[in-house]
Amino acid sequence: MVKEIIINTASLQTRVAITEDGNLVDFFVDHPENRRMVGDIYLGRIARVLPGIRAAFIDIGMKHDGFLHFSDIGERTQQLQDMLGDEDTDLDEEEDLNGTSNTRTKSESQKIEGQIPTLRKGQEILVQIIKEPVANKGVRVTSSVSLPGRFCVLLPYDNKVGISKKIYDFRERKRLRYIARQIVPENYGLIIRTVAQGQEEEILKDDLKNLMKSWSQIEKEAKSKNPPAIVYQDLNTTVSVIRDLFNSDISKIFVDSKKLYKEIKNYLELVQPAIAEKVEFYKSAHGIFNTFKIEEQIKTLMGRKVPLPSGGYLVIEHTEAMVVIDVNSGRYAKSKDQEVNSLKTDLEASREIARQLRLRDIGGIIVIDFIDLEDEKNRKKVYDELKKEFRKDRAKVSVLPMSDFGLVQITRQRIRQNIIQATKEVCPVCHGTGLLTKSSHLVYDLENWLRKFRRNSRERSIIIKCHPSTAAKIREGKIKSLFMLQLKYLTKIEIREDTSLSLDSFEFHSAKTGHDLTRDFD
Repeated sequence: MVKEIIINTASLQTRVAITEDGNLVDFFVDHPENRRMVGDIYLGRIARVLPGIRAAFIDIGMKHDGFLHFSDIGERTQQLQDMLGDEDTDLDEEEDLNGTSNTRTKSESQKIEGQIPTLRKGQEILVQIIKEPVANKGVRVTSSVSLPGRFCVLLPYDNKVGISKKIYDFRERKRLRYIARQIVPENYGLIIRTVAQGQEEEILKDDLKNLMKSWSQIEKEAKSKNPPAIVYQDLNTTVSVIRDLFNSDISKIFVDSKKLYKEIKNYLELVQPAIAEKVEFYKSAHGIFNTFKIEEQIKTLMGRKVPLPSGGYLVIEHTEAMVVIDVNSGRYAKSKDQEVNSLKTDLEASREIARQLRLRDIGGIIVIDFIDLEDEKNRKKVYDELKKEFRKDRAKVSVLPMSDFGLVQITRQRIRQNIIQATKEVCPVCHGTGLLTKSSHLVYDLENWLRKFRRNSRERSIIIKCHPSTAAKIREGKIKSLFMLQLKYLTKIEIREDTSLSLDSFEFHSAKTGHDLTRDFD
């Protein structure tokens, strides 16, 4: 299998595609309106503590405060607080009825309050973004700060040593664990990443050395700045993809920007010179994404309807609470046995759904309505196929078996906005519904307003402003709706087209004075 990374740059955005044998399997967009925030570290100030929902809200200088759940407050928080110079944060002081101070240690406090951490409004705290804002929700943060490098992840004030679960070889895991314990400084933890497999000790040492330098800089920034302030900004989307996903499986990286090509080349020569030669500057007259046939795959990616190889299709709908996927057989009927046809379509759908969720970066709750299967063995085949395909996914995915109604429920880790949210805006005409009012209902609304107007006003001549397509609907038909309304309400009506109005709204004005009457007779 040939796995490649293709990077396309434009004046306002950079797009990164990962392909397997020419098929798009991962897609990222990096632009100013959608700057990557996961991994950024902020010096914040606690705005509110809400024990009822076991969370605190942290002011980090954004539109919405960061959400810190108590489960995201690590054991290292106290040491990070001490680093900031907040010497009394390990004590919880309360005055008794006599006005004397009753001092308890943090651990005692947590036992008394049911394991609720000691947090105070106005207290400074160092936090790291672990989930980007979605809709009207702010970022989610953690106080367990970590710094990812090419081969290692540094855990300040921790003594944990871990090895990636994706390294399966027992001897290799044992070797890497031994190296990690030898090189990690006291009072620090280290996680060895998947790409470290087969690497020498010196390479891991160099990576750790760079991370220690970054942490020293973060300490200086945190001590010198006043909250809210950013103290560390992680790599942009493009370089972070290279850092996190570029391994021995990738055969080539193609970049169409000389500046970005040099940036990636320099980064790889610093962290892993042996694979820097895989980066290639590629200039195409027709555009790099067109040359590699990625542009046409992106159009399918953005669509609501996704075709399946045998003629079936998926319909993907986004709602406020979840994403719903409907599987349809279309015209496919190769066999006379309906169960066989349904199983084949459902298996194809399972593979495509796993791919689409990765491509669109859809997270949260996903409900899939598969074509009904009578045989329990066939249902299990679909469930097993889904689980097999999701093993390729870097995000955490949980899949429940198919219900009697043919529904499968999935939860997928959500870190940032999905690709639709990141690249699309709500339509100002339909307000995101995708639906427009039918002409009969438009005429009904118009007549309803006229009835109130005729009953409460002596004027007999009005001007109606509406969108050109709405005006066409009112004028259509053998007996025009406009003529019927004028005759019924004995009112002269003049239609004026206005492209600034939405397709399902009207403005009513007095023909005599020009006064806006719209709200007067709502």
